[in-house]
Amino acid sequence: MSDRAPQPVERQLPTEEARDLLALVREIAQREIAPKAAEEEDAGRFPREVFTLLSASGLLGLPYPAEYGGGDQPYEVYLQVLEELAAARLTVGLGVSVHTLASYALATYGSKQQQVEHLPAMLGGGLLGAYCLSEPSSGSDAASLRTKAVREGDTWVIDGSKAWITHGGIADFYTVMARTGEDGPRGITAFLVPADAPGLSGATPERKMGLKGSPTAQVHFDGVRVPDGRRIGEEGQGFSIALSALDSGRLGIAACAVGLAQAALDEAVRYATERRQFGRPIADFQGLRFMLADMVTQIEAGRALYLAAARLRDAGRPFAKQAAMAKLHCTDTAMKVTTDAVQILGGYGYTADFPAERYMREAKVLQIVEGTNQIQRMVIARHVAGPEDR
Repeated sequence: MSDRAPQPVERQLPTEEARDLLALVREIAQREIAPKAAEEEDAGRFPREVFTLLSASGLLGLPYPAEYGGGDQPYEVYLQVLEELAAARLTVGLGVSVHTLASYALATYGSKQQQVEHLPAMLGGGLLGAYCLSEPSSGSDAASLRTKAVREGDTWVIDGSKAWITHGGIADFYTVMARTGEDGPRGITAFLVPADAPGLSGATPERKMGLKGSPTAQVHFDGVRVPDGRRIGEEGQGFSIALSALDSGRLGIAACAVGLAQAALDEAVRYATERRQFGRPIADFQGLRFMLADMVTQIEAGRALYLAAARLRDAGRPFAKQAAMAKLHCTDTAMKVTTDAVQILGGYGYTADFPAERYMREAKVLQIVEGTNQIQRMVIARHVAGPEDR
């Protein structure tokens, strides 16, 4: 066994409470998540019991107020928790990020009465959420969504379909963007829809290249009746709520990407320091050493970028550009690092006996979800050069 095994990530955390929290997360990840990850991903099994444990441990509502069952933690801490979970199994890290995204609208724009009534169960009551914005014909162009909500007295009737929904068909609640008015972004309203509402159904999950344990499915709304008390924010405010949620959600994806890349780096280091060729560890060869140096540099840069954006958010300052930059850089880094990890393992990296090939397959989707990286470049460019001429 080599004495040059991967070292734990050195983290700069703001409080002793945060350090204890990260220690708890690492313990859960190592004991309950990582040992089953490969087998359950291969079987396409979603670990609902893990999310029940995370909820009971106070880890599903970390960035939200303690008075509603949240953890009152800054994003700087919450994102590092996500990174640790994603390093153990991306299905879990991404699932916590999506649940946080689904809770965002009510936690940020809901009325006091709505928050008192719903948030405790959402944040610490064992529930799991999903976020419904994309549709079969409107992905990147989310403002053209067609799902409609028509008002009938004090009730809204929702008809339409959402696509590419993480936790679609298994979630307990859905934050849904639906058209209530004119075409375009100003005619969209947000709703909190319970999963047991009559007329709501999940389709057969998509067959995916990776992340097989995390169900992604269309969600259909066939005359789903929702009381006006479950409308979030004002009529027509839904698109701005959705974009605000995505700014924070992109930081979650960035942190998950860094966690996945870190797991791939650790596997590559472990293998390279143990595998011997020509009488010495392959980690002694300069070409491979330079690959490892580039991998760790890219990961550290990504971590610094998402944490810088998180600290802006925590300070109440604008962070949309930095969130897009973090999502872009961190997910591109995850794709590059996982691909290099497969290369370092050689033929073994291409087999399912080692996790490197799974990491590479999982990394690809992070460049697509919550705004493709091409969209992130458009967002960043608008901040730098202004809007495109029309």
